[in-house]
Amino acid sequence: MKASNPAAPLQEAKNNPRTLNAWAFFDWANSAYALVITVAIFPAYFLAMTGDGIKETLDYVEIAGLRMTNSSLFAYSISLAYLIIAAISPILSGIADYGGKRISFLRFFTLMGALACMSLWFFTDMGTLWIGVTGFILATIGFAGGIVFYNSFLPIIATEDRYDDVSAKGFSYGFIGSVILLVINLIVISNYKWFGFDAKGLAVPTAFVMVGLWWIGFSQIPFRRLPQDTPTKHKGNLIGKGYIELKKVWQIVRRDSNTKSFLFAFFCYNAGVQAVLFLASTFADVVLGFDATKLIYLVLILQIVAIGGAWASAKLSGIKGNKYSIMVMLFIWTVVCIAGYYVQTGLDFYLLAAAVGLVMGGIQSLSRATYAKLLPENTPDTASYFSFYDVMDKVSTVIGTFTFGFVQQITGDMRDSVRAMALFFVVSLIMMFWVKIKRMRLEPAVSVPSLD
Repeated sequence: MKASNPAAPLQEAKNNPRTLNAWAFFDWANSAYALVITVAIFPAYFLAMTGDGIKETLDYVEIAGLRMTNSSLFAYSISLAYLIIAAISPILSGIADYGGKRISFLRFFTLMGALACMSLWFFTDMGTLWIGVTGFILATIGFAGGIVFYNSFLPIIATEDRYDDVSAKGFSYGFIGSVILLVINLIVISNYKWFGFDAKGLAVPTAFVMVGLWWIGFSQIPFRRLPQDTPTKHKGNLIGKGYIELKKVWQIVRRDSNTKSFLFAFFCYNAGVQAVLFLASTFADVVLGFDATKLIYLVLILQIVAIGGAWASAKLSGIKGNKYSIMVMLFIWTVVCIAGYYVQTGLDFYLLAAAVGLVMGGIQSLSRATYAKLLPENTPDTASYFSFYDVMDKVSTVIGTFTFGFVQQITGDMRDSVRAMALFFVVSLIMMFWVKIKRMRLEPAVSVPSLD
């Protein structure tokens, strides 16, 4: 593959502790959104603002003439956000790669996501549903859009032998930071009178503002310490370059059956992982009747276990290899989804949450590190390869969350949605048998039209 932009601004020595810590702090900053908004607090708040308060019945809303459950609307909102980012991320990575604006786009998505997150303060009832849906979608796009640029720094700042540990460090920082903020949110919501609120429900939106400020504030550390942008003199259609690079990557990947097997397996299990992570709290709310406080405790258990899970997965991969570790976690995910169909009590669900936490960060961390190990040696086009990876990540998230919402829509039972997720893990577990952790080889002369 032709290198279009020599990595002049990215020539800092690899494995610099200061740079690696700064990179991990971006996870500390944006994981607050992933935890507080998409998992712990906003889902229950969204269901409360769009429901009638009767737990024994399904709550329906009507959007553009379409009638659906409010929990399905939440799932579809996630699907739409990830569909949008999947469509535009090749454009953005092309501009970043060829225009030398990697940090600039990381800043843009962070600012957009954080401001959209804070706008959820104004979502207070069905009359402001458009603010809730729009703000949530834009914040999710900001979160997901930043990840493509964040991930692409990994091969630039670390050597291959450090991928697993550095990737795990990022997830661990994210878990720790998000738990700290969630505890602060819990204190404010549980002791709402201390902070001048007349009711607990009125204190909940403060969490959305705190997440936005946390996101922007701690992102300044990686913005200042990561390799900085250097403008290039590249001429041509920068917008189309991302798609050209995506096509180049696909032409290389499609000739490598090993990498194809891994990416297909990743596509399937990521669909299940993301659906479960995004919608577990709506399941606890709708099926088990968890209130906001119970949901926060549930997520705290999940996150605390996940801190150890991310490191344990890195250590296991160091002993048994990435493939073995991923397959073990896929087996656990399958059991979790099957067991989720039969869960009846809060204690059952807490135990399942602990199991999810054990493999949640590990499988995401190892997936990123494993893909980095499959890239051609010394390739300068890491953003292009990670753009391809992230498009698969986003599209699989669309498939997973849409399937979750659609199954519940047609069956009326969210338990069926959880059981359906098990199929994704079974298929991916089978595909992983064919995967070998080795670098793909570059074949000569990949012919793709230029946009110059």
